[in-house]
This record gives sequence, C-alpha cells and structure tokens, in this order.
Amino acid sequence: MAEKLLSAYRREFGDFEAVDFVDEKVVEGLREQIDVDVPLDLHWTWEYGSEVEELRNLYERGKQGQWNAETDIDWDAPFPDDEWFLPKQNAQLLPTILAQMGADEDTCREASRDEFAHTLSQLLHGEQAALQLCGQLTNACPTMDAKFYAGSQVIDEVRHVEVMSKFLQRKMGTLYPIDPTLKLLLDKLLEAPTWKLKTLGMQTLFEGMAVGILDEIARATTNPLLHDIVRRVQIDESRHAAFGMLCMRQVVKESEREELDEMEDFAFSILETLNANQQLDMLRILGPKYGLEPEAVVQVFLSLPEWQMVNSKIYMHTVVPNLKRLGLITERTSSDWHRLGMMYDA
Repeated sequence: MAEKLLSAYRREFGDFEAVDFVDEKVVEGLREQIDVDVPLDLHWTWEYGSEVEELRNLYERGKQGQWNAETDIDWDAPFPDDEWFLPKQNAQLLPTILAQMGADEDTCREASRDEFAHTLSQLLHGEQAALQLCGQLTNACPTMDAKFYAGSQVIDEVRHVEVMSKFLQRKMGTLYPIDPTLKLLLDKLLEAPTWKLKTLGMQTLFEGMAVGILDEIARATTNPLLHDIVRRVQIDESRHAAFGMLCMRQVVKESEREELDEMEDFAFSILETLNANQQLDMLRILGPKYGLEPEAVVQVFLSLPEWQMVNSKIYMHTVVPNLKRLGLITERTSSDWHRLGMMYDA
C-alpha cells in the first residue's frame, strides 16, 4: 500500500485518522504556491485516422453538446436570498446540524447558502485544474483520438470555469479560496509523472466525484437557474468520466501486475486523503460564524450509526463502480475502502 498523503496534517478523531489544517499561515502558504513544477512529455503521432472508434464517437458527441455560458443561460432568472434552493435538512451538513440544535429559519437558510457557495467554489477550483490537466493530455496522450477528445474537453472546462465563477459572483456574491486538502491533491494530479496516472487521477477519480456531486445537487435543487447550470455541466462531466473509462480500460488491459498495483494504490491514496478531511476545511472557515466547533461536528458525524452508508454515498455513485470495473479495487484494498467509509454493502 502506498504511503499516506499529507501525513504531516493528520490527527486522530477516535478511531478515525483525519486530515486537518489548523494553522492558517500554513493554509495561506499553500494557496500562495501558484507555480507547479510539472513534468510533461510530448508525444507525436502520425496516425490521423481513428484508432479507437468509441473515443472518436465521444469526441463527436462533445462537439454536438457545446453551449455558451453567457448566452445560453438565463442570467436574469432569480436566485432569491430568502428562499430555500436545497432541502433544509439532510442535503447539506451545516443547516442539518443547526436545525437539530434549534437554530431559526433565517440562520439555517444563510448557512445553506454559505455551505453551497463553498462547495461550488471548490468545484470551480477543480474545474481550473481539469482545464490545465487536459491541456497536458493533448501533449502526452499517445493516440490522435485521445488528443482530439482531450482538446475538446479543454473548452468544456473553460466553459465550466466561466459559468461557475459567474454564478458565484452574480448570484451568490461570494467565492471561497481553495481548500488546502484539495489544493495539494490537485497539485499531485498535475504533477503525476505519466499520462496514465494523470488520466486516472483527473478523468476517473475527480471527474467521477464531480458527476456524483452534481447529480446530488440536480436532484435536490428547486431553483430553475441552478438546475439548468448543473444539468449542462453534468452532461459534460459524464462524457469526461466516460473518456477516462475508455482510456483506462485499454491501459489496464496492457499493464503488468506491478503497474496495476501502482494505479490501484494511487487511486486509493488520493480518495482516502479526500475522505480523511471530512469537510474540516469547510468547517474551519464557516463553523465559527455559526458557533460550531469543527472537531465537535466531525465527532458527531463519525459517531452516527449510519455514518458509513451516508459517507460512502458520493463514492459509490460513480467512482467506486468504475474502479471496480477497471479492476483497480481488489482484495488488496477493498477492506480499507470499507473500513474508511468509502464503500458500503447494503
């Protein structure tokens, strides 16, 4: 098993080992590191015809699915401050806890907006990382089909950065800085030494997570503007995750056991670290505003009888099934996925 990431920032919460950044100077220092030393191979190919029909078909679907983030969105549609756009309880952490504590309606609704602005801000930062990584893939992928699709995904990611930043600025008035855990993990994907690990990390892991998060938002929101934006991004992200699966399926087929173990460990280490944060980065920012101690909130969540089922939901949506199909969750790691609440068997 690969060495745990961010070991310097881990602490024990009972039986659970969490990633927790408590030093604000460390967090600011991470955000100020905007230059990333990225190893990048450039791979020519002289085959301009299609070698992988499924990838070329996905590229064609991508061309047909283009939309304009400025003119195809009804930016005049309302997003009122005094209305619930997600359910009051069980869709988000802060309003659920505050409601259970007896907080009034206005406080719970404000917490819901704050938490959603934070979540969407992190998705936005992830989209910028995907934009940059897909630019790398246009250089490094070995086939023209993969280069075509990676190139088309670059403009998808530009559009996602545009639409999310405009929604945060125009409708929410708040854009939160990147969380330290996310920053370090995205840097690791951008720094990955091979196109195979870059594709696995961004296209399979993070795009898969994005599909799950966006699906939950689309199912829950009652605001037409937000639903339209999320639906459009969601369709794009589903293609991106499919690109990852098509590429990785061939990679896995051609890999020896040692390389497969490396990819399995890489996938687990990335998502284990994301899971280990347990929203502590968000709670460090928003908890004090609502009189909530981040450690106490996490302890309560970890103690819930249904914690594993609730916690694993976002992983079980797309990422875990895809990794299982690829053979990148085996007996070597499956017990750890279960133990850490990232897999759940009903």
